[in-house]
Amino acid sequence: MPVKLSVIKHKMDDHIGQHVLVTSQIGRRKTTKREGILSETFPAIFVVELDQGEAHFERVSYSYTDILTKNIKVDFESEQVN
Repeated sequence: MPVKLSVIKHKMDDHIGQHVLVTSQIGRRKTTKREGILSETFPAIFVVELDQGEAHFERVSYSYTDILTKNIKVDFESEQVN
C-alpha cells in the first residue's frame, strides 16, 4: 500500500514532544542510532533535539522522504512509524 508524504507528516505531528529513536542507514550494513525529542515539524522536514550525553551537536533534521524510502526508521515510546 503506497503511503503519501502528507500522511507521514500528520503521523509525526501527532508525536511532537515525545521521545524518539531514529535509526539511519549510513552504508552497507551500517546504521547509526540517535535518541532525542521530536521538537518541530515543517512541510518537508522534522527536527529532533538530541540527548546531550551522546551527541556532538544539539539538533538534527530528517526528511519525510527518508521515512518513505526506508533510509531511516523512527521508533516512538509505544509506536513505530515506517
